[in-house]
Amino acid sequence: MNIHEYQAHALFQKFGVPSPKGVPATSIAEIDAALAKLPDGAIVVKSQIHAGGRGKGTFTDGYKGGVRVCKSKAEAKEAASKMLGNTLVTLQTGPAGRKVNTIYFTEAAAIKKEYYLSILLDRASSRPVIVVSTEGGMNIEEVAKNTPEKIVKVLVDPAIGLADFQIRQLIFALGFNPAESKNAAKLLRNLYTLYTETDASLVEINPLITTKDDQVLALDAKFNFDDNGLFRHPEIVALRDLNEEDPKEVEASKFNLSYIALDGNIACLVNGAGLAMSTMDIIKHYGGNPANFLDVGGGASKEQVVAAFKIILNDPNVKGIFVNIFGGIMDCNVIATGVVDAVREVGLKLPLVVRLEGNNVAAGRQTLSGSGLTIVSGDSMADAAQKIVKLVAA
Repeated sequence: MNIHEYQAHALFQKFGVPSPKGVPATSIAEIDAALAKLPDGAIVVKSQIHAGGRGKGTFTDGYKGGVRVCKSKAEAKEAASKMLGNTLVTLQTGPAGRKVNTIYFTEAAAIKKEYYLSILLDRASSRPVIVVSTEGGMNIEEVAKNTPEKIVKVLVDPAIGLADFQIRQLIFALGFNPAESKNAAKLLRNLYTLYTETDASLVEINPLITTKDDQVLALDAKFNFDDNGLFRHPEIVALRDLNEEDPKEVEASKFNLSYIALDGNIACLVNGAGLAMSTMDIIKHYGGNPANFLDVGGGASKEQVVAAFKIILNDPNVKGIFVNIFGGIMDCNVIATGVVDAVREVGLKLPLVVRLEGNNVAAGRQTLSGSGLTIVSGDSMADAAQKIVKLVAA
């Protein structure tokens, strides 16, 4: 789960991570009141969408820049008025862009130098890793590619937490002066607390800045949260912006289905993430293009299968469906019954190929064959993949 920058800054304030003062506005009517809460002087106006590259983005009406530094409140109001309700297109949004429903005003900071700081999970060691670089304000992937020596990583033992010597190691790597070091140490401790206590999977500050009076501030923020930990954090769940998510993915989450939309035309309904990945691979191998990743899980019910079919059919690009089920814990006949009910309920007209294997497979195949519906059976994963590719291409 992602949140907006203005929401991230609210978490910074809660956990004592210093950042510039800011105020959001969700309508034209709120702009004046929001700006009144900030001191006079330069104001930064930031479009709030779940995508990077906002500053270099262009709105569909030709207005350039989803992040603007304005010299006055009057200029900030004018910029915000042009952004709110407009659609911003960046390299990460794709050509469709994202509608800007919220603007975030912040006081402009007197930047002395920019740095990069993030905390995320290092899956190789199963530990949090803190990543810093003196090359802030840049794409960290480019820094890693061109100047990897400028990136420093510190692994943290979760049983011990962030140690003082590790804080000193990070501060030394960033080259802070004594006054900056004191402020940076407090920021690092509080940021690590924020990361662990909110079950975050990523906290990224790019840039982290120093100011002329030796303050160390989180200027920008990106957060990801572990979905598996959200049941412990209703206050985080409340920050979710469904307008920033694919409606099909939102609907899938209501039924505990793992769904990600892709740009192909062969829909996949599979149980198990590994099998789902293999299913997409084999479709590509035989010349097709998967339309989605959809994992119904190891213990899907008939109702979940019906819901999955409805979600699949909401994608106008789908020209065929491949159901690929291996029954370990799953009962193949439960899936088969769900498939039959779904086909009847939605009046499916598209080609459908089903491959079943495993627990109670004979009963599942009998349910499919005895349904009287046009359902093509696949004898193996390869056979089923070839059949759906041919049917969609026909």
